[in-house]
Amino acid sequence: MKRKLYHILLAAVLCCGILIGCGVKETEKKEDITLIVKVPSLIMNSVSNPDILDAATFLQQAGDAFAAQYEEANVTIQIESFDYVDEIKAITERFDTEDAADILYEGYFNMASYIHTGRVVPLDNIISDDLWNDIDDASWAMSMVNGKTYMMPFCSMQNILIYNKQHFESCGLEKFVSDETKIQNWSMEEWTEILNTLAEKLPDRTYPIMMYGKNNQGDTHIMTFMRAYGGAIFDKDGNFDFESKETIQALEWIQEGVSKGWYPPHPENLEISDCNELFSNGQLSIHLFNNASLNLYDNSEDFGYVNFPGNLATSFVTGFEVIDNGDEAKIKAAKDFIQFIYKNEEWIDISAGNIPACRSVAEKYSDQITMLDEFISNAAHVVDFMNNSPNWQGDDTSVRSVFWPSIHELLSETITPQECAKALNEACNAALQTGRENSKLHE
Repeated sequence: MKRKLYHILLAAVLCCGILIGCGVKETEKKEDITLIVKVPSLIMNSVSNPDILDAATFLQQAGDAFAAQYEEANVTIQIESFDYVDEIKAITERFDTEDAADILYEGYFNMASYIHTGRVVPLDNIISDDLWNDIDDASWAMSMVNGKTYMMPFCSMQNILIYNKQHFESCGLEKFVSDETKIQNWSMEEWTEILNTLAEKLPDRTYPIMMYGKNNQGDTHIMTFMRAYGGAIFDKDGNFDFESKETIQALEWIQEGVSKGWYPPHPENLEISDCNELFSNGQLSIHLFNNASLNLYDNSEDFGYVNFPGNLATSFVTGFEVIDNGDEAKIKAAKDFIQFIYKNEEWIDISAGNIPACRSVAEKYSDQITMLDEFISNAAHVVDFMNNSPNWQGDDTSVRSVFWPSIHELLSETITPQECAKALNEACNAALQTGRENSKLHE
């Protein structure tokens, strides 16, 4: 009897042990991971979900959906927005702190410089063949350094110019006005005729075209103007070549506009916001434009569209980067979050509104994205203004920091185009060299 009771008790203990063990296994605690996703104040034009008006909302909703289904850890997606003027404070100055970004979503224009800090993780192992083939080669080329993909393209904006049709017509320039939304091209002789005519015939305190040189805001657009006569800006080795005959000719053309009244007075002391205000008030005939600006112009029939002089456009690609903060679990979760977005229609479709990186999304929403066909057709005119250059922006040694002072002097007519070109070559190539010497790439 005692032996029987012993066996019964032993069996009960073993059974409890098994049950307890199973319970521990089934409720094994997952690691708690908080991913900090940093994003500037970016407006989004999403046709798939009109309730999403900015990038922070998109990323928070996608992050919540990802966390709800992620089985490998208890993930919390924490979105932190910052103003563009606080870029350095929000990103590089937060490295090695608890507030460091694990994922960055913004324009390549800013993100590319971080690749050379050695902290940006290659993303090739989360790019499927289908995704690779769904995105054009030019976007992938802009995403890569030394054969590795450090940025994931999500959508883009194409930078062209917009003009006020009424201004043109009132000045006798009807022949240049298009009744369609197509993006036009004018020869340099036509550009000169248009700007001279507008300068002569526009009312007082109304000006032909934007120009600005107060700070570093103008590098992209001014460099595009500098290509107007065919100058490539970069040589075959990736160095700046501002002293080519064609680029100096463009600099002469730009400076010529000061004395001919093409720009608002003292453009060297203006910034983009000043020109934005003038155009909005009807005091500027030609201004900057991209597809993110479409919602700003309710009466679209009042405006026409044209490429930059030289029949050129540029592209601001927006996408993702993963930052290595010394935690492999965070890196994996960050990559999984990005992969989740690209694998789910609900989230990749948010890119429709701007120009989607994925052809499949563009085709799906082709009839809902304003001017999509025009921008796609115009892609042949897009130039890569950054050329994957290191040290483009950041501290006082960067390209953006050293470029604008010479343009300021050119517009104030205190240096000649030749002197400007020489100064730009010296300063900007020194910035590239500094970037190359300090460049570190994550393996």
